[in-house]
Amino acid sequence: MLRDPSILSRLSKKVQTRVNSWIPEKVHNAITTAIKQMIRAVLFGATYTAVKPPEDSTLETREAAVMQRIEFYRKTAAVEGGITGAGGFLLGLADFPILIGIKLKLLFDIASIYGFNVKDYKERVYLLHIFELAFSSDSHRKKVYLKMEDWDQKSKELPDDINQFDWRNFQQEYRDYIDLAKMAQLLPIIGAPVGAIVNYRMIKKLGTTAMNAYRMRLLTN
Repeated sequence: MLRDPSILSRLSKKVQTRVNSWIPEKVHNAITTAIKQMIRAVLFGATYTAVKPPEDSTLETREAAVMQRIEFYRKTAAVEGGITGAGGFLLGLADFPILIGIKLKLLFDIASIYGFNVKDYKERVYLLHIFELAFSSDSHRKKVYLKMEDWDQKSKELPDDINQFDWRNFQQEYRDYIDLAKMAQLLPIIGAPVGAIVNYRMIKKLGTTAMNAYRMRLLTN
């Protein structure tokens, strides 16, 4: 998490930054607003549908339950990616919001299984940081990780309004991370297998990142 970006990573980030500079500010604002509203809807909707933690509170039992949820969502995302990838350009575009919803729902379930209260606004911010940690450039990931260290203390300094979260950076890092893979999903013939494989791997990465993020909190308390 803390290692410096590689030369290839820095070069890739410079290219993405240059491309983003060519996009009109109105488009950036529109995308930021759309993603913000989409994620807010999931954040507040999924709060009341998260799974219950197992009665056995040992870490081993909880992590077994977490891995079962990850596998369930991996298969769900793979099927969804295959269907939308086979449906051409317009249906492929629908994959973006659907996949975000699947990812956030997985994070809610994982947090609940580990015993964290997802109705707490600050826990939802932690979820967003896990999301960023999994799907960001090396340089941004390092910044996010430092925010998450000693979270119980740092969360006390958070503003009371989630609107103050840095949504612009959030959406831009996420878009830059998935652009190449998701563009391939829009292509005829290969769209379905690409969509299934990419979604499957993304859920695996998010699940592993989330497990380690919550281990970091549990094992340092």
